[in-house]
Amino acid sequence: MVAQDILRVLYAPHKVFKAIIQKPGYLGPFLLLIIFVVAQVGSSYVIGTKTYLEQTMPTGALGDVWTDNATLWQANPGVTISNNYVNYINGTPAIVGVPDFYGNSSVEFRINDNDTIQMSLDNLGSQVNCGADGFTKLDFRVDIVTPDAKPQSVSLYLYSLSTSNYFYYDLTSDFSNSVVNVWTNISVPVGSGDWSSTGNPIWENITGINLDFAWSSNSNIDLLLDGLFFRGLFKSQLDLYGTLPYLANSALNGFAPFLFEWLLLTGLMYLLIKGLKGNVIWKPLMVAVGYSLITIVIQAIIVAVIYTTLPNLNYPLEILNYVSGEFQGAYDMLLNEIATVNNVGYIIQAIVYIWTVALGTFITRAITSDKQIAAQVAMGKPITDTAGTTESSVEVQGFSWMKCLLVSGASLFLTIIILGLLLGI
Repeated sequence: MVAQDILRVLYAPHKVFKAIIQKPGYLGPFLLLIIFVVAQVGSSYVIGTKTYLEQTMPTGALGDVWTDNATLWQANPGVTISNNYVNYINGTPAIVGVPDFYGNSSVEFRINDNDTIQMSLDNLGSQVNCGADGFTKLDFRVDIVTPDAKPQSVSLYLYSLSTSNYFYYDLTSDFSNSVVNVWTNISVPVGSGDWSSTGNPIWENITGINLDFAWSSNSNIDLLLDGLFFRGLFKSQLDLYGTLPYLANSALNGFAPFLFEWLLLTGLMYLLIKGLKGNVIWKPLMVAVGYSLITIVIQAIIVAVIYTTLPNLNYPLEILNYVSGEFQGAYDMLLNEIATVNNVGYIIQAIVYIWTVALGTFITRAITSDKQIAAQVAMGKPITDTAGTTESSVEVQGFSWMKCLLVSGASLFLTIIILGLLLGI
C-alpha cells in the first residue's frame, strides 16, 4: 500500500493526497528518506572516484614548512638567513577542511659585495619520491629584491641520498623576464626533462635541494624564497579518506537535507494555512509533504547517474589554496570541465522546484477541503491525533486553487532561503 501511494504521487497526486491525509502514516516518507540517502551516497561515491586532490611535499597538513623556517637552510659564507614576515606568498584555504598550504613568512638570504649566493636544504625530512608513481614537478617562488641586474646564471641541484649524487637543471632562462622585487613563479618537471646527473642519483630518493645564483659583478644581494613544494601527484578522495569512512560520512550528511526540507516545508505550509484561516492538522500535513519529497529523491537519483559522465577532476594547489592571481584561472578551468553537468543540474533543479510547488498545491487543496480535518479543528481535538474522529456534517470551504498555489509557492521559496542560510544548499 505504501509503495502504491508513492507511485500514485507521480501519476495521480490529486487523488492520492486525499487518501493519505485520511490515513496518515510515516512509513512512506521514511522509505523515501532511505532511498534519498542511498542516492546521495551513490553520488558521493561517484564524486569520490572522480575527484583527485593534489598532494604535496611538504604535505598540506604541515604547510610550507621548508620556507617558513629559516633555520632549516644553509648558505655560502657571509650570507645572512632569516624569516621575512612582511613579504611572502599569502594563501588562504579555498575549500572547507583543506589546510593552509602557505605559511606566514618567506626565507630571506642576504649578502653584501658578492656576486654569488648559494642556498641549500640538505634534509627534506624524508626521501621524496619523484619516480614514475611520485611527484612530477618542483614549484617555488623567488623575489630578487637586489640587485637590479638579472642573474647571469641560476642552477638547481636535487641530491639523492648524498651530495655526491645529484641531478642538475639550468634555470637561467626562467629568470630572463624576472622583475626586481616581484615574485617569479618557477615550475620544474622532475623525474624527466632536461636534467643532467652526477654520480648515481635516484629519482625515487630525493633528499636535498640546492639553488645557486650568480651575477656578472659584485653587489648587495637580497633574495626571498617561498612556496617550495614537490607537486603533481593526485589522489582520489576515496584513497585519501578511505571508502568506508567517506561513504559513512556521506550517509550521515544525506539525512540533513531531506529532514530539514521536510520539517521546514511542513511548518511553513502549516503557518500559512493557519494564517489564511484554513483548516489544518499537523500530522496529515507532514505525512503528505513527506510523500511530496519524492521530487528530491528522483532528483538525487538522476544527479547520481549524471555524475558518472564527469571526467576525472583534478584539484591543484591553486584551487585548494587561494593565492591572488592564481586561484581564478585554475578555478575557471575546472568550471569549464563541469559546465555541461552543472547546466543539466540547474535545469533539473528548476523542474523539481516547479514539481514540488504543484504537489504542494494539491496537498493544500486536500488539507483545507477535508471535512474530517475541519471537524477535528472545530471540536478542538489534539492536532497530532486523527484517530477515532467522526466526520462532521459541517460545510467546508477549501482554499481556491490560486490560494493553494500561493501557500505552496511561498512555503517552498522560504524553505529554499532558510536552507541556504542554515545548510548552504
